[in-house]
Amino acid sequence: MATAQPLYHAPTFEPTVDEIATLKQLEMGQAISVPDALKHHLSGRLLDWAYIGKTPGGEFHITDLGRQLIKRQDN
Repeated sequence: MATAQPLYHAPTFEPTVDEIATLKQLEMGQAISVPDALKHHLSGRLLDWAYIGKTPGGEFHITDLGRQLIKRQDN
């Protein structure tokens, strides 16, 4: 029986340009559903690092950590 490997996280998160753009869209109130996320290649890293969350209805939203990341990138 195979054992599950723990999910690896780099010591720091360096967002890509696409990930920053996605966070900014979510902060402006644009809803992104699962089909849209797949179409736009939404990074799973954002969800893994808790920069975005998922509502019970299946839409993604930005978290406080995601907002902090955007502010840090704008400086």
